[in-house]
Amino acid sequence: MRVSSVVLLPYAPSSVAVARQRLSNDLQASGVFDNAIDDAVLVVSELLSNALRHAHPLPSGMVRVAWLKAEDHIEVAVSDGGAATEPRAGRPTLSSLGGRGLGIVEYVAESWGVRHDGDTTTVWAILPAPNGVANGQVPALREAG
Repeated sequence: MRVSSVVLLPYAPSSVAVARQRLSNDLQASGVFDNAIDDAVLVVSELLSNALRHAHPLPSGMVRVAWLKAEDHIEVAVSDGGAATEPRAGRPTLSSLGGRGLGIVEYVAESWGVRHDGDTTTVWAILPAPNGVANGQVPALREAG
């Protein structure tokens, strides 16, 4: 089953909660298990928070959040108007108050990266979402017979 959505949201901190809720609802409705939903929501939160903190909005004044649930993975992406620096995972000191977001994404995701298309920067991540498990329930094994 393939499920995809694209959401344009205001360039505002309140958009993080909206994106989290929309993504969670979409993935739940498509039968994705809870742990994969939690990971996808965490990654979208980090990517969108970084876009709001470090980048400019798209020319429309918005940011774009997109996701695709395919066979055994979820791809999430956040597009913005770009920044002065390239998104990269930092290595903050223990006493640093921030700088861990893309490190978290790097840890949780199978892969992640950055695409540029003109003035638009998209940071994407691919997360595992194996088949056969739905909403935290493993299907019962059938007896061979």
